[in-house]
Amino acid sequence: MTLGLSLLPFLCDTKYFLKLQHNSATMTCQGEEGTPLPYTASPIRLLWGDLCLFVSLIGHLPGIFFPLHICRTDALDEFYPSIHNIFIVAVHIALSVYQVVFLASLPLLVLCMVPGLWILAYLVLGLAINYAVVMLLLNGFEQVLVSQVPVAERPGHDRECWLYINGIAAGHRWVQMNIDQLSYTFGRKVTGVHNRTAGIVFDLIECLIQRDFSYATGDIRRSYALVKKALLDPECDKVVLLLHSQGGIEGGLVIDWLLDELPHDLLRHLEVYTFGNAANHFNNPRWTKLARPELVQTQDLVHQFGQSIGHIEHYANSGDIVALGGVLHFVDIPNRYMGRLFVRPSSGHLLNMHYLSTMFTLGPDMKVLESNPFMDMEVEPWATAGINGYSGPPHRVRYRPTLARDEAFLPAALSLQRFQPNGTARVLRVKDFSRLWQYRNGGSPHEYRATDVYDH
Repeated sequence: MTLGLSLLPFLCDTKYFLKLQHNSATMTCQGEEGTPLPYTASPIRLLWGDLCLFVSLIGHLPGIFFPLHICRTDALDEFYPSIHNIFIVAVHIALSVYQVVFLASLPLLVLCMVPGLWILAYLVLGLAINYAVVMLLLNGFEQVLVSQVPVAERPGHDRECWLYINGIAAGHRWVQMNIDQLSYTFGRKVTGVHNRTAGIVFDLIECLIQRDFSYATGDIRRSYALVKKALLDPECDKVVLLLHSQGGIEGGLVIDWLLDELPHDLLRHLEVYTFGNAANHFNNPRWTKLARPELVQTQDLVHQFGQSIGHIEHYANSGDIVALGGVLHFVDIPNRYMGRLFVRPSSGHLLNMHYLSTMFTLGPDMKVLESNPFMDMEVEPWATAGINGYSGPPHRVRYRPTLARDEAFLPAALSLQRFQPNGTARVLRVKDFSRLWQYRNGGSPHEYRATDVYDH
């Protein structure tokens, strides 16, 4: 079995894909008949489509938890065999059984002609019991958490704001573990907005309501307020939003609101990175304007353009059912899922255990190792249409924008391969394209500009 990665740049849509080739089979764009509904379609039709999608992917359900590798887990992994984690898993199993039985009993009560008032009382009591269990045993009452691990912040970090929104089934302890590992990984303090769990079954129902009805729950509104406040803060130069699973749905709705209210010069300070994203869309409109055409002699250099949000990257495991029903299902639709996509050929959905530990592996000193199998995977540049429909070679740049982070990134990376001092081509790897990788251990990315490549 051979595994490789191919880079497929859709420059005209300001998106990049690092796509997995598995036994020569690639994920291709669906035809019009098989294209999913637009996210602005009827909520009822979207709900039905999601239910059908879930049934079609049911075989991948074990991929949420596997591979386990219990013997190789670390203390911050969700399935590390500690008393606390074993207790959390046991509570989730009990809640799942309770919720399935509870939901199945409701139509039976109706069929048995139980009076409506009694059914209502039964419904309220059942939900109250569930709420008490999750709040007392899993969630606690903190709505916003802060990483508790020591990190040596560097100059300039005090002008950055790092926020995280968790996915399903994450109580207080697991969210704290998430933001602590994120803090170790990127050498910064991370604030987590707790998307409280209601149990796995009820969490899935909430996901459908948020995704198909665009309903903003309390944690979405709280996240929006924090992100907007940070973007409006003159003392904050950069806002980094980290999203996992259901957090991708919530973050997508937050972005929709931000695009409605804030100008581009503020939104460009926002960067978004997702893991196992469950959202059905991810917006990042392009802006274009004339660049003093009276001073320019060629048509190729007339425009400036870029995206509203500074940078977006998505990380997904190819066997993760949540990613398969989210980012991997919608990403091939033009202008539906903006940002670069990095696909790892494995399963697993847990943030620490299956994403961070495999993509940003920590060493014994809690520093990110400079090498891991995912980041070292080779990337093959795939020639395609250029920027704004220009059909020249992929390393060419038609326009020379002052702010065009995505457009400039691919040509800059390709130039590394084409112009080595010894004249040999450099092998490109995932780490050469991942902006988030450059933040490891407190680092910061090098800003690529289209003019850097054009001068070659």
